[in-house]
Amino acid sequence: MSLTTSATADAVLPYDEVVERFDPVLGLEVHVELSTNSKMFCGCPTTFGADPNSQVCPVCLGLPGALPVLNQAALESAVRIGLALNGSIAPRCRFARKNYFYPDMPKNFQTSQYDEPIAVDGYLDVEVPASEHGDAFTYRVLIERAHMEEDTGKSLHVGGATGRIHGAEYSLVDYNRAGIPLIEIVTKPLEGTGHRAPEVARAYVTTLRDLLRALRVSDVRMEQGSLRCDANLSLREKVGDDPSSDEQRAVPLGTRSETKNVNSLRSVERAVRYEMTRQAARLAAGERVVQETRHWHEDTGITTPGRSKEQAEDYRYFPEPDLVPIVSAPEWVEQLRATLPEPPAQRRARLQAQLGFSDLEIRDVVNAGLVEVIEETVEAGAKPAAARKWWMGELSRRANTDGVDATELGVTPQHVAELAALVDAGRLNDTLARQVLDDVIAGEGGPAQVAEARGLELVSDEGALSEAVDRAIAANADAADKIRAGKVQAAGALIGAVMKEMRGKADAARARELILEKLGAS
Repeated sequence: MSLTTSATADAVLPYDEVVERFDPVLGLEVHVELSTNSKMFCGCPTTFGADPNSQVCPVCLGLPGALPVLNQAALESAVRIGLALNGSIAPRCRFARKNYFYPDMPKNFQTSQYDEPIAVDGYLDVEVPASEHGDAFTYRVLIERAHMEEDTGKSLHVGGATGRIHGAEYSLVDYNRAGIPLIEIVTKPLEGTGHRAPEVARAYVTTLRDLLRALRVSDVRMEQGSLRCDANLSLREKVGDDPSSDEQRAVPLGTRSETKNVNSLRSVERAVRYEMTRQAARLAAGERVVQETRHWHEDTGITTPGRSKEQAEDYRYFPEPDLVPIVSAPEWVEQLRATLPEPPAQRRARLQAQLGFSDLEIRDVVNAGLVEVIEETVEAGAKPAAARKWWMGELSRRANTDGVDATELGVTPQHVAELAALVDAGRLNDTLARQVLDDVIAGEGGPAQVAEARGLELVSDEGALSEAVDRAIAANADAADKIRAGKVQAAGALIGAVMKEMRGKADAARARELILEKLGAS
């Protein structure tokens, strides 16, 4: 056994030694901000990035005498999430007050659900991809509950080196986020994952994110905090070689830690892996694991202590007296069930076969959140390869530059299909098509309209193109001689000259054909 340490991290045990000796057990809690227009219990807007404290009212600020009213759209989203997770919808449930103090908790309690959640006993089948650790397999994650609650405000700690309260000069609080609708999805213990535990955690959050995106209940942008994962982990002594055996499951669970607010898929995997090595080092050294929350540090890849973890009784839950119980009529639940989309895994497999994408191509499309828009582009008449090329290439590049989603640029699937058709017809090349996109994004019209208005279409006059080729040959005698001698790669210089003279509006392929014909190299 060997332990390693660093100046800023706890001792850790090499990962291979961890999985030889210990069995990891996971519990994942995912918080999802719903994309409703207003908050959970008031009419304040939920726009991300608004000026601090500009989207608040007496209700979400917890002022005396202010009474909450439940957001119907948030309730419907919660039920649809519960159904999509194969859960049972409670015929009757209620809210509770979860009492604790934070500066960004204006009421000093969080309106949540405790003993009567909206949905229970679900499951989600997760496809864990092949890796260096083993083949692909499917793992069924059992869902204990999904419940409704409100988000807290946001504290900003100014000064200091870590961005946290310790060492900060002062702190500011923005209450815009306070009261935004949240759904918390809590798994049952994930057992039997063995050395693949970090990969299972990542695959689960990935699959859940895809499902929520398909439901259109959240934008699931982890970098903005609308999807956050708390990763609970404990280790127990390993018995035998089968982590899924009844004998192994009978071993008591170890003390858990909870790594809070992990906000990227990569970080979920890294945080679980690190906690396994950290806890194993303590246990191997004869020390105990402390039940606590931990902070994940993306830059260093370690966790550090937060606070001792409360038990449920520490929150002093009691029923929320200002909100009536929720009664979900069976016929209403079935109406919502009918709105559920095709499960993402089934849709991905169907579209991959239909569009002819490779495993890597469909994975990239899914990760970019562009499955639906590419499907609509193909339905509008584009070839699958062209639809993928424009959405995953030029449009995604522009979206990343502007800090928005590709679907928010003002370009529709119909626009992209029309643009691809102009390219296929030889009326535009890729360079001109990108110029056309500039005006489409600016709202100047569709691709054909823009191309005609700006005179961007390729020159179709064969005589004009032939004359331009003649001038290029005359001006580039050395390149012409090389082509006559059989070095056809030298045609690039002449094509470039033709394109320059015709301001990019020449058909490069036809120009090449004419050059080779005129120089006897065709």
